[in-house]
Amino acid sequence: MTPDIALARLVHFFETISPESVRIELASVYASNARFKDPFNDVTGHAEIAAIFTHMFAQVEQPRFVVTGTVLQGAQAFLTWDFLFTMKRFTRTPQCIKGATHIVFDANGAVALHRDYWDAAEELYEKLPVIGALMRWLKRAARR
Repeated sequence: MTPDIALARLVHFFETISPESVRIELASVYASNARFKDPFNDVTGHAEIAAIFTHMFAQVEQPRFVVTGTVLQGAQAFLTWDFLFTMKRFTRTPQCIKGATHIVFDANGAVALHRDYWDAAEELYEKLPVIGALMRWLKRAARR
């Protein structure tokens, strides 16, 4: 599979992600020994990656990724995205986390490396009650 087709398949997977697609499609998108790293996780393999996505559905309502940009160079890609959701706990206000992902495809077009980059403090913690006030205070104090 060519990298451009692999990238289109990955974008489709993210933009249509559901508990069912994680169960059925993940193994066709990710290599069996793929590594997934984000601010909270660093795992390898289908079962561990599926567990992260399954946990996402347990923690938030109506999670949805909107890929806002892609860059492809050889077997590597960089995606920018918005993650839209509503927390099941804390606040019922719709949320948006902006982030980016570095992808490396293997020779078969499967994701071998998935590395997410996003600011957990700004994009998540600052929006939570109690801890959010503390995070905003720390941010202001650091600027002075």
